Amino acid sequence: MAKVLEYKGHPLQRKDNIIYYGSFADKYIIMLQILDTKKVKDLDVATKVSIQLQLTDSGIRSRDRIVKKAEKDSLYSAIDVAAVWLDRALASR
Repeated sequence: MAKVLEYKGHPLQRKDNIIYYGSFADKYIIMLQILDTKKVKDLDVATKVSIQLQLTDSGIRSRDRIVKKAEKDSLYSAIDVAAVWLDRALASR
């Protein structure tokens, strides 16, 4: 069985330029969207990342699921914010 990539105890799943952080089985999930990149040597490095804390309830319209959003200038700072938001949201049940 393939090992799931995790950060601070929550799973990470990537599809193209979108990274989902957290579990869809929980009440909240984070969507990180890489909006812009630059080349560093032969690597694409994120320079603009959108962060959205979303409800996972599929009965709610997608734009109404967004609880909080922000933008950061690196994937590292974006996932740092995401980890705090997700932990706080899941703790406040």
